[in-house]
Amino acid sequence: MTEQQEASEDAVMTRIGQAVILLHAGDREEARNRLRDLWTELGEDGDGLHRCTLAHYLADAQDDPADELAWDLRALTAADALREGPRPRQEPPPPAVRVFYPSLHLSLAADYAKLQRTAEARLHLERARAAVRALPDDGYGAGVRSAIRRLERRLAGEPGQGPLPFPGQHP
Repeated sequence: MTEQQEASEDAVMTRIGQAVILLHAGDREEARNRLRDLWTELGEDGDGLHRCTLAHYLADAQDDPADELAWDLRALTAADALREGPRPRQEPPPPAVRVFYPSLHLSLAADYAKLQRTAEARLHLERARAAVRALPDDGYGAGVRSAIRRLERRLAGEPGQGPLPFPGQHP
């Protein structure tokens, strides 16, 4: 990879980060516009990690739960493409991709819960829980684990099967 390509990729992540700052500051419309513009620039053949990250944040910028779900599904598709990328079959997916899965599935579970599609919410919550081993033992990992537990409690109040404990945890 050339220095120019590396600088270009860093510029993409910087632009994503700038839009996310706007999103967290409450300017959803401007953040959404910037993220969509960047999505268009990246195109179908854009870097998979960028597409995954961008779609994940674009989901957060949506006002309509169905649109949020559509963007989170795009993020999962991009992560799956990275996971299935060119490498020996027996080799595990890169750590950067594995760390995405708990959050991606948690987001999908939350999307489905908002849409009152409880069975799909529980399925993705299970997948998020199964992927937590990839998370680091830091603030990010603790935050995702905590969000999983909150959604489990919320779904436990709805009809159907209640939440299952994390591996090694007693009910």
